[in-house]
Amino acid sequence: MTNTTTSRTQSADVDVLIIGAGISGIGAAAHLASLRPGTTFAILEGRDSVGGTWSLFRYPGIRSDSDMPTFGYGFKPWTHRKAIADGHLILDYLRQTVAEYGLAPHIRFGHQVLGAEFSSAEGRWTVTARQTGSREKARFTARFLFLGTGMYDHEAGFTPEFTGIEDFAGTVVHPQQWPEDLDHTGKRVTVIGSGATAVTLIPSMARSAAHVTMLQRSPGYVLSIPAQDVVARALRKAVGPRRAHRIVRRKNILFTRGVYKLSRRAPELMRRLLIAHVRRRLPAHYDVDTHFTPRYALWDQRLCVVPDGDLFKAISAGRASVVTDHIERFTRTGILLKSGQELAADIVVTATGLTMSPFGKIRLGVDGRAVDPQDTTAYKAMMLSGVPNLVFALGYTNLSWTLKIDLVCEHFCRLLDHMDAHGYDAVEPVLDDPSVERVPYLDLSSNYVRRGIGSFPRAGTRGPWTVEMAYEKDVERLREGPVEDRALRFTVTTPARSSSRTEEAR
Repeated sequence: MTNTTTSRTQSADVDVLIIGAGISGIGAAAHLASLRPGTTFAILEGRDSVGGTWSLFRYPGIRSDSDMPTFGYGFKPWTHRKAIADGHLILDYLRQTVAEYGLAPHIRFGHQVLGAEFSSAEGRWTVTARQTGSREKARFTARFLFLGTGMYDHEAGFTPEFTGIEDFAGTVVHPQQWPEDLDHTGKRVTVIGSGATAVTLIPSMARSAAHVTMLQRSPGYVLSIPAQDVVARALRKAVGPRRAHRIVRRKNILFTRGVYKLSRRAPELMRRLLIAHVRRRLPAHYDVDTHFTPRYALWDQRLCVVPDGDLFKAISAGRASVVTDHIERFTRTGILLKSGQELAADIVVTATGLTMSPFGKIRLGVDGRAVDPQDTTAYKAMMLSGVPNLVFALGYTNLSWTLKIDLVCEHFCRLLDHMDAHGYDAVEPVLDDPSVERVPYLDLSSNYVRRGIGSFPRAGTRGPWTVEMAYEKDVERLREGPVEDRALRFTVTTPARSSSRTEEAR
């Protein structure tokens, strides 16, 4: 779904302004449309299509690294036979959601949000956006701001400074800026990196490349799972897609949470099981100790998933290989390693990570005071201390992202219901408990997290200020727990309502 015009209106006033038309923003809009049909809302999207990550990234083989019954929305069953789905299938699913919930008229494409300022006197946000292909700026006002911008900078990924890269005669490409006309057929390809992007790219490119080499400094944990869920397929035939969705979703949550908890309680056992799992899928005498035995504890970084062992099949067939070494420099024909080995390459893919960026780099302010996200503390991992009427959505790192998004959106709708029932105009989390220590929002040891997490809000060590990477705990406090909380300050104002709230602004 794309849009060829820049805007239907130069300004609008709504109850909720959603930033981002990716999986989080679409989820928020669908919840509002179904649970609060009288609420006016608009979605601002900087690009010209919905989908976020799934329309931005175009590299070969892009797919989910979580099972789709849990990565999809709780309110919309995933019915495709593939449980680990290709990117275009996920994009189709999101477009279907937009159509089924009538969200298209609410979306303003080509609106890059620059800043958002909250006025306590008026009880409203004023948001400024730049329109694509124009110097014009559009202005929006809203009671609530919902940030569905994700964790990453959509403009550029991360590439280290490689010595001699300007000498390389071949093509260097980052997965986030994949050229549509890049043909790797019959080419020698080196993929630098060992994360989710690398293990996705390699088996896909290996089908037609002369050879693909995964060059890594150190190995990560890799798990092969079936691309199709036979239990889900049987249940859909037996009880129908909606009931099957609920059963399979619960099954997958319990399984994933069980694996995670066992990994924390018996880390050495799980480590041995995972490495043995890799050995069974690779040729005898393959050097698993060097290439697939990580030095860090399981779940200190996100586990990489490969459907039907496609990475291991490419290695076993000789179409792909793994080299564990450090880069000395690029040469004209490839990459020289610290060991003295040189990897010849026609194409080098720098799958070296993403750049973390909080809230789409939007400049936030409250009553003329600039808000730096790193100075705030996350309340229930969905609001910011000292910032009224703002909700953000960041998903799980050890579970499907969307499980958390669904819970945040549900709680947000309950919060709006509570405020309407009591006549409140504004709500602000207030951290006044001196016993709460501030800690990093995420505790992963991945390099991209270490580089970027300092610019994000902090988490607290107790109460509603903790960031839980545990679905069952979030169900307890977001779905089942009360809205009222001593850390929330509700207020009543008499805002000057804009007369521009029209049906078109919805």
